[in-house]
Amino acid sequence: MLDVGKWPVFALLPPEELRLIRQACVFGSAANEALYITVNDEVFALGTNCSGCLGLGDLQSTIEPRRIDVLCGKKIVSLSYGTGPHVVIATSDGEVFAWGHNGYSQLGNGTTNHGLTPALVSTNVLSKRVTEVACGSHHTIALTTDGEVYAWGYNNSGQVGSGSTANQPTPRRVSSCLQNKVVVNIACGQLCSMAVLDNGEIYGWGYNCNGQLGLGNNGNQQTPCRIAALQGVNIIQVACGYAHTLALTDEGFVYAWGANSYGQLGTGNKSNQALPTLINTDKERMVEVAACHTSHTSAAKTQSGQVLMWGQCRGQAVASPHLTHFSGTDDVFACFATPAVTWHLLSVDGDDYLTVAQSLKKEFDSPEISDLKFLVDGKCIHVHKALLKIRCEHFRALLNETDEDNIEIHQFSYLVYRAFLEYLYTDTINLPPEDAIGKLTTAPHFFYKLRVHVDISRSRSPKHTHLCFVLVCSGLLDLATFYRETRLKRLCQETIKRGISEENAITLLSAAVKYEARDLEEFCFKFCVNHLTAVTQTQAFADMDHELLKNFISKASRYGAFKN
Repeated sequence: MLDVGKWPVFALLPPEELRLIRQACVFGSAANEALYITVNDEVFALGTNCSGCLGLGDLQSTIEPRRIDVLCGKKIVSLSYGTGPHVVIATSDGEVFAWGHNGYSQLGNGTTNHGLTPALVSTNVLSKRVTEVACGSHHTIALTTDGEVYAWGYNNSGQVGSGSTANQPTPRRVSSCLQNKVVVNIACGQLCSMAVLDNGEIYGWGYNCNGQLGLGNNGNQQTPCRIAALQGVNIIQVACGYAHTLALTDEGFVYAWGANSYGQLGTGNKSNQALPTLINTDKERMVEVAACHTSHTSAAKTQSGQVLMWGQCRGQAVASPHLTHFSGTDDVFACFATPAVTWHLLSVDGDDYLTVAQSLKKEFDSPEISDLKFLVDGKCIHVHKALLKIRCEHFRALLNETDEDNIEIHQFSYLVYRAFLEYLYTDTINLPPEDAIGKLTTAPHFFYKLRVHVDISRSRSPKHTHLCFVLVCSGLLDLATFYRETRLKRLCQETIKRGISEENAITLLSAAVKYEARDLEEFCFKFCVNHLTAVTQTQAFADMDHELLKNFISKASRYGAFKN
């Protein structure tokens, strides 16, 4: 599973869909468009669909994922996007597909008509195997297995490398100084292009008014020029920001040059640099540099796994590399870049590496290596004693007093207890969808354990289903109170607040009073007062405990609820 949770555009995807994502890319002027590939090699898109950049065949925005049929089954190995935006991909077969904005022929099809669906780029590259693509604002470059570079699209500053400033409507090989040389890595700034050779040399061409080509001057270049200042330095990776460039050496050093108004060069000041400048990274060996042509943010990852960031970070100018708590450079762009797009195609690690948190989540209720089993409502929940002792004082005391491998639970329902145990593994409340809860909670014993009365004859109604969902949270609140799990109690209260309605408000108020959840009690009380007419007409109000009713009327009166 690929963790895309830090990008808001994925927030509405259900957990079962998120678990299938293997690759993803977030792009757009406000990070409001996304593509993702599942483990089944299906490709989906969602977002605002500016210029048809989602490849769905129309210009309709979509808040829910829609499948791009023509790309399903194509194994995507490289993806890049422009600011139009246009999108370009390379597949494992070496094919190139492009779609979206095409005002400058950046799709390489010889026209300036926008492409609403992915189309094969054929001219001059059909017989080639492309391994990597990179996009500037409105131009595209592609790298082949032979180490050749092809370019097309907008060329006002020479970024296509053709020797002129005329736009290039179809792919054209970038030759000149790259003739008979083998390129191994490419990148694009907004209006410039960069290429790293197999011998460690680095070349740049295109716009250079901020010194982003690293040539020691500010003149645009219409053909590739070698960065002479890095003679004898072996570059292995290049990354381009909006108007700055980062380069990583084989010894783990990072050089930067170009625009620096936000401190994106990491030099400790905001002065532009037309020549490569070595960044001080406290002698840590770097293994990756990251930048994106849509932003002024920079990032790097050390050999030990630490992540540094600098440049424009959520509106602040960070002029020197700043150590973060992130595990990857992708997180820097998700949390601090403007816009919060991805700087490259996100992919699951080749070895399916899982973080500690992901590993724990995966092993919850898995019988394979568990050493303890809870029996609740006739169902089993498999857990690990060591983890329960670490996470919960109640279990530490309980499990130190017993060697039992099977423990029966009678005071809580299966749904509630399972949600509690899963919380200990994940730090989140994860309940099944409301419709599933509705089906699972039609049995009278469920409500008996929650200590509430619900008319079972209405068990198929949507209101009942929603009430069941909230009541499960109430049961979890009861458990959190019983086990003195303060944080879980707080999470339950927040979940219940989001599910309150005129139909269930009195039931939730009763639960809040019973479990001494003061904040939730006040929230439910105010909700009841603000919807007093509707709330007093519910069955729950009619069945309200006499003492609670008396206190409610007294408090509501003081609150001014009965004034004309």
